[in-house]
Amino acid sequence: MPDHDGGSSQSPKWQDLGVRTLSAAVLMPVVLVDIWLGGVWFEVFVLLIGVLIAREWVRLALADEDLQFGLHALAVLAAGVLPFATGFMMTLAVVAVIWLISAAVARRTSRGAIWPHLGIPYAAGSTMALMILGNDVACGPLAIVWLLAIVWAADSLAYFSGRIIGGPRLAPSISPKKTWAGMAGAVVGGVIASLAVAVLAGLDSRVFLAVLGGLLAIVEQGGDLFKSALKRFYGVKDAGRLIPGHGGIMDRVDGLVAAAMAGAIVGTLHSGSGAAGAGLLHW
Repeated sequence: MPDHDGGSSQSPKWQDLGVRTLSAAVLMPVVLVDIWLGGVWFEVFVLLIGVLIAREWVRLALADEDLQFGLHALAVLAAGVLPFATGFMMTLAVVAVIWLISAAVARRTSRGAIWPHLGIPYAAGSTMALMILGNDVACGPLAIVWLLAIVWAADSLAYFSGRIIGGPRLAPSISPKKTWAGMAGAVVGGVIASLAVAVLAGLDSRVFLAVLGGLLAIVEQGGDLFKSALKRFYGVKDAGRLIPGHGGIMDRVDGLVAAAMAGAIVGTLHSGSGAAGAGLLHW
C-alpha cells in the first residue's frame, strides 16, 4: 500500500526482496534442469555464463572495446573446451597467452589500474572450474548441486541476517550494506546446505563437508566483496541489467565464481582434474 508520500510502505531495506525472489524463482529451476540434463546442455550453459561475464567486465573496465571482448570470449571458450581435448596444463598455457595479449593491449587505457587485467582470469577461471567439477562422470552433477546449495543458502542467510540483525559493517569502504552478522549468517547457511545435501545424497564425512561448506560460504562472500570493489572503482551500482533485482550476470554469480574456483582447486588437489567433483565430496 502506498504511503502518504506516494511511495511504497515497504521498509527501504526490503524494497528489492520481491523482485529478487521472483528472479530467483524463475532462474533456479532453469539452472537445476540444465544440471540434470548435463552433457552439452551444461557445457553450453557454462560457456554462456562465462561469455556474459566477459561482456560485463569489458564494458566496465575496458571501455567496451571489441578487441578486448574478443580476447576475453576466446579465453572463456579455451577454458571451457580445451581441458578435455588438450589437458589441464595446456589449457592454462593457452589462456595465459591470451591474457598476456589482452594485458599488452590494455596498457594503452588502463592508466595503472589493476582491474582491466583481471577480467580474463576471472571469466576463464570460473568457466574452467565449473567445467572441471561438472564433467566429473562419477560426481559432477552432485558436486555442482552441492556447490549451488551452499552459495544460494549463504547468500540468502547473509541477506536476511544482515538486514534483521544489522550491526558492525564488514567492509564499509567496499560494500556499505554488508555486516558481520551477514557473514555469520552466510557461514550458517553454508554449513546447513552442505549437511542437507550430504544427508540426502548419502555422502560420508559429513562433519568435514559441513566445515568445508562453511569455509566456501566465506569464500562466496569474498567473491561478492571482490565484485563490489570492482563496481565501486568504476562508480556503478550494478554490473549490468540482465536480471531484474540482481543487476548483471556478475551480480548474480559473483559468489558462485569464487566458490567454484576454490572448490575446483580443492577437488583437483584431492583427486585430480578428471575427478574433481569426487575429490570435493568424498573424503
